Amino acid sequence: MSKPATVRCAVYTRKSSEEGLEQEYNSLHAQRDACEAYVKSQVGEGWTCLRTAYDDGGISGGTMDRPGLKQLLADIAAKRIDVVVVYKVDRLTRSLWDFAKIVEVFDAHQVSFVSVTQSFNTTSSMGRLTLNMLLSFAQFEREVTSERIRDKIAASKKKGMWMGGGVPLGYDAVGRTLKINEAEAETVRAIFRRYLELRSVHRLVADLKSDGIKSKRTVSSTGRTRGGCDMNRGALFALLANPAYLGKVRHKGEVYDGLHPAIVEQDLFDAVQAVLAENRYRRGEGSSKRTHSALVGRLFDDAGGALTPTFTKRPGGKIYRYYVASELQRGGQSSTAVGRLPAGPLDQLAANALARAGGPPRAQIERVVVRPDAVEVTITVPGEEHPRYPSGDDSRLLAGEQVQPGGPGQSVVIRSIRIKTRGGRVVRLEPPGAESPRPPTHLSSAP
Repeated sequence: MSKPATVRCAVYTRKSSEEGLEQEYNSLHAQRDACEAYVKSQVGEGWTCLRTAYDDGGISGGTMDRPGLKQLLADIAAKRIDVVVVYKVDRLTRSLWDFAKIVEVFDAHQVSFVSVTQSFNTTSSMGRLTLNMLLSFAQFEREVTSERIRDKIAASKKKGMWMGGGVPLGYDAVGRTLKINEAEAETVRAIFRRYLELRSVHRLVADLKSDGIKSKRTVSSTGRTRGGCDMNRGALFALLANPAYLGKVRHKGEVYDGLHPAIVEQDLFDAVQAVLAENRYRRGEGSSKRTHSALVGRLFDDAGGALTPTFTKRPGGKIYRYYVASELQRGGQSSTAVGRLPAGPLDQLAANALARAGGPPRAQIERVVVRPDAVEVTITVPGEEHPRYPSGDDSRLLAGEQVQPGGPGQSVVIRSIRIKTRGGRVVRLEPPGAESPRPPTHLSSAP
């Protein structure tokens, strides 16, 4: 009798929680021993167990982002595995959708799947049906467990308990409540008072940065450090509106009395909320009146960062539009010389280049890059391999203007500029030479 062909078997093990993993013999070892014993029972069929350990300890079966599973699928794709052996089906996944994707990988590489305690595999249609039924129940169990956890968190927060998450500046987590950190608490009170004086989160960011005030620094159980850096606008908006500083707990839009003490007086907190609400109203009122920013989503600085449209409204009601680097919007410093630029000249320059290329819908603005000495406008003309710029019979370029080929159907128009600054801020862009712009109402017909 001929010797059966070798069947390479990979054992996959998983445990959802980290509890007990530190033990010398844990659940992963027990699963592996059971699977290896099953493989040995099939030695007459040529089965042999691979030495590689595909283990995922402390990771939920509801996610595919598992190191052991990723290694298993990679080795399957590399044709190193013939059979995958697990203790139970839900060790592989608890999601019916994820299981369908995993089985597709198995089928594509002729890999069988065996569950030791449930005695079936995917080589038959009945085995597939049974697997799908079991996984449906496993997914149902996971969803019911999730609902129970959500209900428990909601009930606990209604009682004012601290249920985890990022600990606010000014507090330390102690069990299911928060304890005041006196040094940080004084910093929190100072931030609230300073905001009332400045009435601007943007100015507050700069003020705290100059004073060296940082966000809360925490170290996780795994040793990972978070925080301890400059506060940005988003973090300060969240801090100033956080009811935890009144001794309250927020959950799903509702606020409940907490078990922890307050840091900020009610009058100070209410005054800050009034200023925040007033500033929100002003921003909303201004945004409804501001002019359209034609280059939004297509304008970048020389470092590749996006330039965001913004505006300033003077007391007389006049609106000045700008494009601002993302770092400045977040209260930081721009890494380039083009951090803040007047919007009008840039829109006009791009519109002029577009009009000279034939205008929309024939030509479209693809991308605009602003450098300290030039503006690069990439124009796409669909259907043309090498579009001519300028279009038509006018082949003359403007003063300080160059054209280079881009990708298929693209021309890159490079226009020299002079940037004038005042007090370190850009106040004017001056393209050399005269222009007779014909700006369209929109820069592109593309969505």
